[in-house]
Amino acid sequence: QVQLAESGGGLVQAGDSLRLACQASRGTFSRYAMAWFRQAPGKEREFVAMISRPGTTLLYADSVKGRFIISRDNDKKTVYLQMDSLKPDDTAVYYCAGKHTILTATPTTSASDYDSWGRGTQVTVSS
Repeated sequence: QVQLAESGGGLVQAGDSLRLACQASRGTFSRYAMAWFRQAPGKEREFVAMISRPGTTLLYADSVKGRFIISRDNDKKTVYLQMDSLKPDDTAVYYCAGKHTILTATPTTSASDYDSWGRGTQVTVSS
């Protein structure tokens, strides 16, 4: 099973940008669909974005469409989340998740479908 470690979080002002990275170790990264989830204080974990194994299918939560971009580099075993025009509502712990899957699997945005998780990185956006 792949192990995941997020980085890139921090404290920024509204309108700023951040780029999160999730480095995978062990396992075969290219066999995993990857996703980002987030959890704000007092709220449930929510889907943010996902990318298929080859990077050809991208899904986004409505709340981040047009502002966030997910990408992956299978050679570097890394998935990224570029976050632009950040808002205070984006404040949360951001988690990277991986789902070992076949190449033609239907993309999923459900956290319960992902079997590998990082420990999270805090993103705080001040107004």
